[in-house]
Amino acid sequence: MTPLRVQIKELRQAKGWTQQELADQAKVTRATVNRLENGRQTSIDLDVLERLAGALGVTPGLLITTDGRPAKPGRQVRRRS
Repeated sequence: MTPLRVQIKELRQAKGWTQQELADQAKVTRATVNRLENGRQTSIDLDVLERLAGALGVTPGLLITTDGRPAKPGRQVRRRS
């Protein structure tokens, strides 16, 4: 799976934006964008994920998937009857 930080950075750079420009578009702080891109922040609030995805013109799922395909689901646990 492509790390979230790589997805955000690549999409931002494809738009020719600085971290500040992405932050402004997503209504988050530049520090948030910087921490996410540099891997210093490993979790992300759903609201922030949605804002970043909206600013970048993609679905939130694309930021957390690989090659535009959904990540493989985790192992399913079956209940014993």
